[in-house]
Order: sequence, then C-alpha cells, then structure tokens
Amino acid sequence: MKRFLSLLLGFAALSVPLWAQEVPINIDFDALTQPIQFSSSIGLLVSLSSISLAPFFLISTTSFVRFAIVLGMIRNAIGTNQSPPNPVIISLAIFMTIYVMSPTWTRVYEEAIQPYNQGTISQGQAFKLGIQPFREFMLKYTREKDLALFIEFSKIPPVQNLQEVPMFVLIPSFLISELKTAFQIGFLLFIPFVVIDLVVSNILLSLGMFMLSPVMISLPFKILLFVLTDGWNLVTRGLLTGFQ
Repeated sequence: MKRFLSLLLGFAALSVPLWAQEVPINIDFDALTQPIQFSSSIGLLVSLSSISLAPFFLISTTSFVRFAIVLGMIRNAIGTNQSPPNPVIISLAIFMTIYVMSPTWTRVYEEAIQPYNQGTISQGQAFKLGIQPFREFMLKYTREKDLALFIEFSKIPPVQNLQEVPMFVLIPSFLISELKTAFQIGFLLFIPFVVIDLVVSNILLSLGMFMLSPVMISLPFKILLFVLTDGWNLVTRGLLTGFQ
C-alpha cells in the first residue's frame, strides 16, 4: 500500500510541470479584417447562377414576347392543340428575335464590350453604353400611355427627356406595349378561322347533323386554308417587317 501511494505521488509530481507549461495562442486579427476570397469553384458557381438571368433579359428587352404570343395564337386559332409543339414555337421565336436584335447587339459589342476589353473605358461606362441601344429599341416600340402609367406609379420626378427614363420603368412599359400589339395581331389572325367554323356549323345545322362535332369537320379546312395561303411565310414576314 505504501509503494502504491508513493508511485501516485511520483506521477503527480512529474505531471505538475507539464500542466504548468504555457500553451502559446496566436490570433491573426489582420486575417479577420481581410475580404473573403472565394475559391475558383465558388466563382464558377456564381457565374453559372448569373447565366440564369439571361432568359429574363431575352424575354423582357427584346421582340421575343410578340413573336412567341402570335405564334402560339396561330396554333390556337387553327385548333391543332399541340401541333406545332411548344419547343418548335419557342425555337422559331428565338431565331426571329436574333434577326431583329442583331443590329442592337452589334452596337452593344462595338460601343461597350470591345472598348471595355481594350481598356479604353471603365466598367461603369461600359454598362451605360451597353444599355443605351436596348433603351432606344424599347422606346421605339413603347406606347406613351404605357410609359406614363409606370412613371406615375414609380413615384419618380417628372421626366423631361425620354432617355432619362429608368430601366425599371421602361422594361414593364415595353412589355405591356408588346402584349397589346401581339393580341391585336392575334385577333386579326383569328378572324378567317372563326369564319370557317361558323360556315361549317351552319352547314351541319342545316343538314341536321347535330351529333357531329363542327370542330372535327372545320379543322381540315382551316389547315388547308393556312397551307394554301403559305401562312407561316406570311406571318413570319409580317412579324419581322413590324420591327423595321
């Protein structure tokens, strides 16, 4: 028992210097104040996330809205349900948008992107110069009534020059102007197909064929009319000409 107690006292005496030693703790306060440096993978993730905003600008600042709505209305007027399918309509609208917006995009590249890459202008100047072609395009096809509506509700000071209209006012004004124009074109496209439906319905009614669906009979005639008049060519030409 005495030997056991002496061993415990010996270990305790040896462990006291170890616990008594000071452990140095170094805190780098300069590192806490430095900006956070993201890794390349996080930077790539942020870049990919910003690409998701591209469809928003494609829809809200170009002629895509008018093209997509009018092409969709043609399909509804004929009554072919899902023919042509949505991907075909969207693809055609995108290609038509490229034809219309090519001069605007060329101006953005020549006046903003190229000088910025050469280092002749700053990032802020490149942003202002890059927005200007889109501003001029949207102002050209925006109704004054729609523009005045959003100026009123945005609570901004009275605008003396249209070039000073903020983008958050110009973009929704341009959108509702394009919606109105697209619906006006769609109404005119619906008229001949509605006439065919009325004629077929009256013929079936006079023959006493109450159980036969007029839509089933009128659909081939509407398709035939649209093909004989080369409807897709005429509609596409009319839509593209409307932006010249």
